[in-house]
Amino acid sequence: MKDRSQARWNALVQGDLKTAYEFFSPGSRATMSLADFASGIKVGFWKAVTVDKVECNSSDRCDVSTTIEYEFRGSRIKTPSRETWVRDGADWWFLRR
Repeated sequence: MKDRSQARWNALVQGDLKTAYEFFSPGSRATMSLADFASGIKVGFWKAVTVDKVECNSSDRCDVSTTIEYEFRGSRIKTPSRETWVRDGADWWFLRR
């Protein structure tokens, strides 16, 4: 689970939007195309992301805490973020809000 979240973020940091999109839950992908997803992404914005902690309140839903690093006005900024992952079948998927 932690590895899947980190892999999704690594793809976003590297600008590999197709790979990042593939981590969305099947329901999210059914309501949002790759083109729609890509149109809302500013490639190069994220400089690094670390998955800090995974908390699972049930066997099919987990909250992931991350630290996102980006550049703003010439300074590197680190900010915490949370995301939700759900199990669907045998895999874990990023749940779009």
